[in-house]
Amino acid sequence: MIRIATAECFTHGEIGRELHTLAQGYEGNFGCRYIKNPERYGDFDYNKLSVTCSLFIPTIEAVKKILNVTNPPEPDNLIKGIKVYDEEGDKKVSKIMAKAVMEMSDCDIAIGTTAGVGHGAIAIITKDHEITAITDVHADLNELDSEELFERSQYGIKKTLEIMLLLLNDDFDKIESLENVEIMKK
Repeated sequence: MIRIATAECFTHGEIGRELHTLAQGYEGNFGCRYIKNPERYGDFDYNKLSVTCSLFIPTIEAVKKILNVTNPPEPDNLIKGIKVYDEEGDKKVSKIMAKAVMEMSDCDIAIGTTAGVGHGAIAIITKDHEITAITDVHADLNELDSEELFERSQYGIKKTLEIMLLLLNDDFDKIESLENVEIMKK
């Protein structure tokens, strides 16, 4: 069994929900919203997945108290406690969130997402790799443009799920061919 945990911000827990739905084999209205034809990624048996937890972590206080991160980077801005970083800050914090949820859940794969000003950041951590990515959609949380924020969120969800399905099928060549994705071997 491969256990997955997520600590999500701009993707609102949708990645964890979708992976759980895939793992459980739910269909119809309760089925996958984003993943269509997962078999096209390879022959991985999705029955071997389990989502340990999927957390929605938009605030700096949640990073500190729920994820037990003692000294997260100071946000550039706070909106009702919601952390707002620039793109480089988002990359750092998404990794911090993924590592924290991995440690607290003892999972095999951890996902962290966060987005303030920029393209938004995605971190996927395994025992052997750290994968970081950004979306192709720029948005600014300070401006509260709901359509741009929604588009960035949707792109982040889809990109993360694509990377995850490729990762589960050990297709690192395709992951490396994706735009704005970095793979670091531990």
